[in-house]
Amino acid sequence: MYDVVILCGGKGSRLSEETVEKPKPMVEIGGKPILWHIMKHYSHYGCHRFILALGYKAEYIKSYFYNYRLFTSDFTLELHPEKKPHVHAVSDESHWEITFVDTGLETLKGSRIKRLEKYIKSDSFHLTYGDGVSDINIKELENFHRSHGKIGTVTGVHPPSRFGEMIIDGDNVKKFEEKPQLSSGIINGGYFLLDTKFLKYLNSDPNCDLEFDTLQKLAADGELKVYKYKGFWQCMDTVRERDYLNKLWEQENPPWKVWKSL
Repeated sequence: MYDVVILCGGKGSRLSEETVEKPKPMVEIGGKPILWHIMKHYSHYGCHRFILALGYKAEYIKSYFYNYRLFTSDFTLELHPEKKPHVHAVSDESHWEITFVDTGLETLKGSRIKRLEKYIKSDSFHLTYGDGVSDINIKELENFHRSHGKIGTVTGVHPPSRFGEMIIDGDNVKKFEEKPQLSSGIINGGYFLLDTKFLKYLNSDPNCDLEFDTLQKLAADGELKVYKYKGFWQCMDTVRERDYLNKLWEQENPPWKVWKSL
């Protein structure tokens, strides 16, 4: 089983009407934080151990999951100080193990990953952003990663051109373009799978970036493959995208809801 590292430290300034009070991964889709949706997706494919790289308003995420059983269940409380609440149901998420790591308020993503290195137990680990959902088949991604023997796999998707673009040759990542004129139409959609050798490319300096530093070096070394995915993928950078995801959730079968229970 692979560990799942989720980047949860950003401020989400383009969602400031919500993120002034809560971190971006806690903005709700269908009454649940988008972070919860991401974790449900991975859990559906057998990944139950999560490591959250926290930064902005870390206490909000910690509090939510610390109290998750009470928030989501009926319980009986005796007001004696030595009595613990009695929870009347076992949640579908009872098998999750979540490690919360404060990685700094202004730290860039590469450094956030390096700072939680000691908590990674699996030889390879998933890495994704805390602000996007997809219906990608995680098992197929894992099979692809094992097949090529390189250090890293990044999922390439086809969304609007306002994102940075990956320049690829076959399934090899050549470089990242920050201000693209879309040629292949494929961008970095997250959903990485990385061998722990990747951690040697990182350092704990707060300015250690992921996309336009570390991944550039990994690609230059010929150690980064792209898993091309044409299915559903959507990030949540703006109010419009939040509203779009909420609208999809209200439909009978939202595309990223691969799990059966609510």
